[in-house]
Amino acid sequence: MKKTIVLSLGGSLIVPDKINHLFLDKFKKTLEKHFKTHKFVVVCGGGTIARKYISALREEGKSEKELSLAGIRATRMNAKFMMQFFGKQANDTLPLNMEEVKSALPKNSVVFCGALRYAKKSTSDETGAKLARLLDTDFINITNVPGLFTDNPKENKKAKFIPKQSWSAFAKRANKIKYKAGQHFVLDQQAANLIKKHKIKTYIIGQNLTNLDNLLKDKKFKGTTIQG
Repeated sequence: MKKTIVLSLGGSLIVPDKINHLFLDKFKKTLEKHFKTHKFVVVCGGGTIARKYISALREEGKSEKELSLAGIRATRMNAKFMMQFFGKQANDTLPLNMEEVKSALPKNSVVFCGALRYAKKSTSDETGAKLARLLDTDFINITNVPGLFTDNPKENKKAKFIPKQSWSAFAKRANKIKYKAGQHFVLDQQAANLIKKHKIKTYIIGQNLTNLDNLLKDKKFKGTTIQG
């Protein structure tokens, strides 16, 4: 029986400014290598596109709910693009709830979705954590930094890499950050609380897809493991 893995793919990796074709081609080939042994659910983030929508709407004085809904639409647009990018190996209908994701798995090697619903103080990360809980599997977050750090490594060169952290310590770290739509932290607060509550083994890795390949092979990889 194939193992199902839930991946959260940062929107800033899909469209940092323009379509990141080189990365996406490598991502596709990496997953294809594992189709004989794995199935994948890929939750797409909104990334740069979402943040641009949110920024413009914030200037217009729109509510946090309206900003979040704009972000959700961006995640779904990215998911639809990824469905087309993968072609016949992926779902051809965008799931809008968790049961639709689950029912699409038997007939597809990879199922793409965006955020599935509006919820206060949450991003597509929460969707990924909930799906990992539903499918009783591991959760891998692929983002634009190579794991968890003591501070934002793009702003603080002295930030130290954290290879492993407990569920409680990670949730505490996430909840220190004030939520806002379009936030940058590696996992949102709701997702951090969910993986702690349900003890979901979670990995945070960067855009070097050798690490994803090695992780799926149970080999050594660079990234952060959240467990225990």
